[in-house]
Amino acid sequence: MEMERISNAAVGAGEAEVPESLGLLKIPYLHRYWQHCWLKLKEPAVKPSQSHGEWDLENTLLSGLGLNILETGRFLHSASHTGFDSFEEWIIETNGGAIEEARLTRLRDALAGQPVGSAAGSLDNVPGLTAEERTFWDEYGYLVVHDAVAAEDRDAAAAAIYEFLDADPDQPETWYGNKFGVTIWVPLLRHPAFIANRQAPRLVKAFAQLWGREDLWSTVDQGGFNPPEHEGWKFPGPHVHWDASLERPHCFGVQGILYLTDTPADQGAFSCIPGFHRTLDQWLKELPPSEDPRQAIRRHPGLKPIAGKAGDLVLWHQSLPHGSSPNHGTEPRVVQYISLRPTRWEYTAEWK
Repeated sequence: MEMERISNAAVGAGEAEVPESLGLLKIPYLHRYWQHCWLKLKEPAVKPSQSHGEWDLENTLLSGLGLNILETGRFLHSASHTGFDSFEEWIIETNGGAIEEARLTRLRDALAGQPVGSAAGSLDNVPGLTAEERTFWDEYGYLVVHDAVAAEDRDAAAAAIYEFLDADPDQPETWYGNKFGVTIWVPLLRHPAFIANRQAPRLVKAFAQLWGREDLWSTVDQGGFNPPEHEGWKFPGPHVHWDASLERPHCFGVQGILYLTDTPADQGAFSCIPGFHRTLDQWLKELPPSEDPRQAIRRHPGLKPIAGKAGDLVLWHQSLPHGSSPNHGTEPRVVQYISLRPTRWEYTAEWK
């Protein structure tokens, strides 16, 4: 298959053609990932070997290329996907027609097992978590990091969500016409303010301190818009749940949500069961064999809404049951979902 040329302005890789296994972006693992996805698409009954697809590196790859996992899957299943070259072209187009060479180099190095620093640069002089906050995290499994992003980026992200939804913060009748259905999800991914928030030094440092490392990659997550309930619009969820496998071992992981506007406890705030990450194993052991833990947790009485101010970042341990909550306030809850993960990390491959 003949590879097309690409200019320095597009990926900084020069105009010379490169072998197909490296492709336009010169990332060998990308071709491996594409082969893995292609095999799953063409032969869904066949389980590729682990060497053809490693979940942690696949997530690092997509995060490093500024891609959302769902949109990538949709493209690979679409009629416009005709081969590896079309996949790379779509990646470049999705990034606005250009990917900085420094970003590609950091990704290549990380995938090759080389040490890489923070994408936000040096974190040495960035205010971090205090000893008291670390103790609180260990005990309760969640934490509120105040003023995690620049005020202008926080406000710009909130305004972008309203604009994306054709809504007006001063006109409540516009809050309920979500063109994406009855949902609190807002599939806005790459607005400049969203990107800036993912790279905010204080936010990045908080994740780095909890992970104990700086080779972190931000997932390309969406926004959220949870308007007040009324007779014609009831909260659709997500209710309390886990985004991680309940199969042992229960591995460490950090998730986050950034409040873009002031969010009192009754305004659809993020909710969790504090401290549950320390008792998850025992709770599962005591659960009757006939009980589905993902349904049983909804009856737990300990769910607590976590209030915050605009610009506050709520972090939680992935073993903590969590969810959104009905909005009984007078204003929408407007948020951006943000998570950072290392190049490689321990995870439980079997889903339960």
